[in-house]
Amino acid sequence: MSSTTEKLPLLPLRGLLVYPTMVLHLDVGRKKSVSALEQAMVDNNRIFLLTQKEVGTEDPEEEDLYTIGTIANVKQMLKLPNGTIRVLVEGLERAEVTGMQDGDNYASADIKLIQERQEATVEEQAMMRSVLEQFEEYTKISKKITQETFASVADISEPGRLADIVASHLPLKVVQKQEILETRDLSERLKLMLRIISNEREVLGLEKKIGQRVKKSMERTQKEYYLREQMKAIQRELGDRDGKEGEAEELREKIEDADMPEAIEEKAFKELGRYEKMPPNAAESSVIRNYIEWLTQVPWKEETEDMLDIHRSEEILNEDHYGLEKVKERVLEYLAVQQRTRKLKGPILCLSGPPGVGKTSLARSIARSLGRNFVRMSLGGVRDEAEIRGHRRTYVGAMPGRVIQGMKKAGTVNPVFLLDEIDKMANDFRGDPSSALLEVLDPEQNNTFSDHFIEEPYDLSKVMFVTTANNIAAIPPALKDRMEVIHISGYTEVEKMEIAKGYLLPKQIQEHGLTKNELQVRDEALLSIIRHYTREAGVRNLERQMATVCRKAAKLLVSGEKKRVVLTEKTLEDMLGKKRFRYGKAELENQIGAATGLAYTEAGGDTLTIEVALSPGEGKLTLTGKLGDVMKESAQAAFSYIRTKAKELNIDAEFNRKNDIHIHVPEGAIPKDGPSAGITMATALISALTNQPVRKEVGMTGEITLRGRVLPIGGLKEKAMSAHRAGLTHIIMPKDNEKDLEDIPESVRSDLTFIPVSHLDEVLKHAIVRNEK
Repeated sequence: MSSTTEKLPLLPLRGLLVYPTMVLHLDVGRKKSVSALEQAMVDNNRIFLLTQKEVGTEDPEEEDLYTIGTIANVKQMLKLPNGTIRVLVEGLERAEVTGMQDGDNYASADIKLIQERQEATVEEQAMMRSVLEQFEEYTKISKKITQETFASVADISEPGRLADIVASHLPLKVVQKQEILETRDLSERLKLMLRIISNEREVLGLEKKIGQRVKKSMERTQKEYYLREQMKAIQRELGDRDGKEGEAEELREKIEDADMPEAIEEKAFKELGRYEKMPPNAAESSVIRNYIEWLTQVPWKEETEDMLDIHRSEEILNEDHYGLEKVKERVLEYLAVQQRTRKLKGPILCLSGPPGVGKTSLARSIARSLGRNFVRMSLGGVRDEAEIRGHRRTYVGAMPGRVIQGMKKAGTVNPVFLLDEIDKMANDFRGDPSSALLEVLDPEQNNTFSDHFIEEPYDLSKVMFVTTANNIAAIPPALKDRMEVIHISGYTEVEKMEIAKGYLLPKQIQEHGLTKNELQVRDEALLSIIRHYTREAGVRNLERQMATVCRKAAKLLVSGEKKRVVLTEKTLEDMLGKKRFRYGKAELENQIGAATGLAYTEAGGDTLTIEVALSPGEGKLTLTGKLGDVMKESAQAAFSYIRTKAKELNIDAEFNRKNDIHIHVPEGAIPKDGPSAGITMATALISALTNQPVRKEVGMTGEITLRGRVLPIGGLKEKAMSAHRAGLTHIIMPKDNEKDLEDIPESVRSDLTFIPVSHLDEVLKHAIVRNEK
């Protein structure tokens, strides 16, 4: 290639590029560009065309322009009415800028011509054929290039010119066109064109496919719309204004408004499509409709925001319930961690305790303190697995399980969900509902809970499950393992007094239309009601007695007999009748063969006097008082221990052959059982056999082994309360139970002396009144 230099007026182009041999119309409006054209017409009609790098540059400098452009011949100029000039130019040759001068009227450029050879090498001829083949394929796909255009291109024999002409017919960006213009090597220019045209073919093919797909989709949508309109018209003519089409539209709106996960929404629309195609009288039509409605009614993402104010929550819990410190502390711990992390899984708590202690109402208070919705599901008597997991949709009258029903009722994905009476479930040939609950109550599994009716996984991980049970032993071990058990023991007398004064009495006074001035209940009357008219761990019967007092008072006030009712211990029998219950009291004198034991019953704590009588006989051991197997075994263990230790205890070694022994626990109609009467029975036996009295002020509790060791027991708080109520001053207890002393109210603990023991010898030292012999 040879090169020559020349100086020509410069015409900057915006978003446009002219190749050699290319004829093109340009609209020129900038003042300097117009002056450059006029100068070109004065000289020899030659002008240099150079493309701008940025279209928005209004007055380009040298650095704003590319360095390689095209020398063009101005063939024609025409002034337009709007002031611009339309000019017809023909590209002649490539040229490179060597210098640029910016004059007052127009810019000019020193250029060096780039001359190309016209003959093609063998390799270039092969590439030219490939370019033509690719271009022919492109013209077949594209509707913008005619066959005549391709025919004119096919006759070109110069490699450089072929590349330029093909590039001018492709919808390329200016940067790509400039790259082709700047490629001086012909082989490289042809390779570049092959890559570009191949890519353009693929893009054009994809555009065509996408266009066909969109067209088909639009045609299908238009067809469906047309058919739906026809169906509506037919239904209007038949008078069926609220036909199936209306129901389908209503269901479609519900699905769109339900904010379901993408997979669930896709399933719902699929079922809706089946519903629309199905005849209205088809049996499955109502099943599908019911299914879609359940999908739209169950909450998928809606949730309440936890009120993470630990002080406010503590106030609410204390306002609703007195005592129950362990449960309240656990809820406040959960709140504290939630406030720190905001992503803790809902805990699964099991509130265990006797009836009437407030397990169910406590769950409702937990929901109120968290600011969550509350839903309750009773499991008492449930024996069908479908109650938990739902029925499959193949059954007539199929419905989701009660878990999903509860979530629908709650309306959010994070309620407090109470599973009441979880220990009352049963199983039979219909399945085992307790096993079905394993998935519900497993924090690692319940984020994909599967209901047979819904069929799609449902997330229960944000739910705070609270379960209640009276008897933990009745819950299957695998199910119990998934729950955090919090035991709620019965209320003490002190707690019952506070509950009655702070909650029950004001509530009943309000419900019976009374005022605090019209009915006043003295503290001693309340205490007498608790001791003599109720025998329970909870406060249900106490509340009933409060209601009875309010009814009697209302009658007295309405009849005009009294203007104000004051209930004292003296007037109590007039209101509630004779006392119904008695409680154990301490003996007035030290007794031989009688020891006071402490028992833990469903009604709280109580005292039991264990009596031993000896009579001449053959060593027969008789146990009476409706004792359970555990208490009978405790008596046998105490008896065996005394036989092995007879010499040390100064007891005749042949006592078991010379005497019949009768052990009796009063109130024989009441069943008694438990592992804490061992030391009491042993003490009463030794007292009778040694003829030494037992201290009247001492109560005792603890199990005994054959070696005389004292084992720990449960319910120390309740037993201490009963001892305090009975007037005892000393309590002998197992040493291992010292940790439980902190649970006993300070007012009770200060009046009692606790004697921790680990062996029966220590029990006898404190319980038996030793005589001089």
